[in-house]
Amino acid sequence: MSNGNVPNTEKTPFLKKGGVASVISSLVCILGGLLIGFIVLLLISIFNKDMTVSDSLKGIVTVLGGPFSAGSSQNILFQFGNMLFNATPLIMTGLSVAIAFKTGLFNIGAPGQYLMGAMGSLIVALSIPTSAVPAWIVWILAFLAGTALGVLWGMIPGFFKAKFNVNEVIVCIMTNWIAANVVSWVFKATGDTFVNIAETKVNFIRKTITNGVKTPTLGLDKLFNSSYLDISIMIATAIAVILYVVMNKTTFGYELKACGFNKNASKYAGMNEKRNIVLSMAIAGGLAACGAALWCLNGSQDFKWETYSSLPSVGFNGIPAALLASNNPIGVIFSAIFLKFIDVGGSNLSAQTSFNEYVSPLIVAVIIYFSGFSKFIKDMLSKNRVKKNVSLIPDEDKVPDEAKNTEGGSKA
Repeated sequence: MSNGNVPNTEKTPFLKKGGVASVISSLVCILGGLLIGFIVLLLISIFNKDMTVSDSLKGIVTVLGGPFSAGSSQNILFQFGNMLFNATPLIMTGLSVAIAFKTGLFNIGAPGQYLMGAMGSLIVALSIPTSAVPAWIVWILAFLAGTALGVLWGMIPGFFKAKFNVNEVIVCIMTNWIAANVVSWVFKATGDTFVNIAETKVNFIRKTITNGVKTPTLGLDKLFNSSYLDISIMIATAIAVILYVVMNKTTFGYELKACGFNKNASKYAGMNEKRNIVLSMAIAGGLAACGAALWCLNGSQDFKWETYSSLPSVGFNGIPAALLASNNPIGVIFSAIFLKFIDVGGSNLSAQTSFNEYVSPLIVAVIIYFSGFSKFIKDMLSKNRVKKNVSLIPDEDKVPDEAKNTEGGSKA
């Protein structure tokens, strides 16, 4: 009802509806990133005497082709399967960031939570002898252990935020590097039980398949030409759907989002805002750690890290995955797969064209950078919608005298 009890029959335009606006903003960001990427390729081809403008066109087509630019059908299947597998941890870290965003928190601690999840799952998976305990039980225990350790690690910034109002970004940054040092110390301190020292300066943890602990594939690896794909993509998808239902259809999810909108108002309404803050970060930490557990327990993956020098990029890449999806758990599935799709296309760029291997990460990075504008574009669309709705309220000076004098009129 507008002012003067006059029904507002004006419908919101289709292109300005909330869900549609989110999709539009994401598409604009993707197209903007691809446009800048094409300009980069074009400039390189212009200033390189051994290349032509057609090379830049071929390059952007290769990037957009993703695994489909791999050449033969067998290579396409192999790359597509690995793309889905590598998208799994990105989905989980994207969900981690998205859930925290939904509750008004910025979880930049996903890399540390990811490391702790990897450590917890690997210690359990490689410590329990499968001769005494069935391998599938060891897998479940390892998965739960990694997730639980991530939950505990995520609770740390949540506790400091709720108890002392310390900015969660600062605490997350600190816990990231603490986790990196803890993981390095734990594996190096246990000798050959957990760690294999490669000839390089990077440490490698042995694969869990060495003791028979492996995520079931249900034939997906063979379907995609001996790729690494297993049921972890199904598990990540199921978790995303469950989170969507919880956040949008349950009282618990409503309380978490209400706390994010305004913690003082939620407290006034009788909600325990401090508990919700801690629970939100605990869930976010568990999700990021779950992604690490699913990746490490594949059985064919070496968990590797560069001691004291870097954090897992998949933890930070969860931020653009969440932004592109407008923090929608279902949308995170598609945004994470898309980012990996472009990543595969970028890796094919140096193999299929004359561009070197350094160009493809640049294009992917530009697209990821543009994802940060997703919320800005969505907010602009929302502001336009609000302005239009406000304009529907009649100006008192323009309201007929008959309407002013009626009961429930504009001055009632």
